[in-house]
Amino acid sequence: MQQTMKSTKFLTVSTLVKISILSAIGYILMFISVPLPMLFPEFLKIDISDLTALLGGISLGPMAGVTIAFLKNLLQFITGMSTTGGVGEFANFLIGGSFVFTVSYIYSKKRNIQGVIIGLVSGIVVMTMVGCIANYFIILPFYATIGWSIDAVVSMGAAINPAIDSKMSFIIWMIAPFNILKSGLMSLLTLPMYKKTEKILK
Repeated sequence: MQQTMKSTKFLTVSTLVKISILSAIGYILMFISVPLPMLFPEFLKIDISDLTALLGGISLGPMAGVTIAFLKNLLQFITGMSTTGGVGEFANFLIGGSFVFTVSYIYSKKRNIQGVIIGLVSGIVVMTMVGCIANYFIILPFYATIGWSIDAVVSMGAAINPAIDSKMSFIIWMIAPFNILKSGLMSLLTLPMYKKTEKILK
């Protein structure tokens, strides 16, 4: 009984250490972002910082993955690197966390390659939907409060895609494809890495 309690305690401490390390790596990856000016406005930049949360979620469970997604954004905020007063970090956690939770939860129920693929495809759909909703109701209205009018954002999108003429069309033609591309990229990186990462973290 005592040995079981010690093993449980060790496992808990071990998991917390792994979560901390993956959160720190995710925080560092947030500084590596790439704009795609031919496809999206400059403020939409691709990064893979949620990859550590995704791999952590697959290996350690959905709650661990969501915790990593939260902590990396918290680190961004408390270290003074936020340029949006925490709104961007909250949105990043909401959008990225939805992807991480969906993938890792489905994988926890079906722990094989089929489960990973189903999880990733479902995660792409969920992240895209959450990203559209979050941008429509949170992110774009916030930009309007700091001097970026909705019309200005729409104009930035229209310069790339003439079909954009409103906030809704910006969401459809910019935000949705952006989140599909970002989550798709992380999915492609996850497939060759998740088994090796799972063995290491276990």
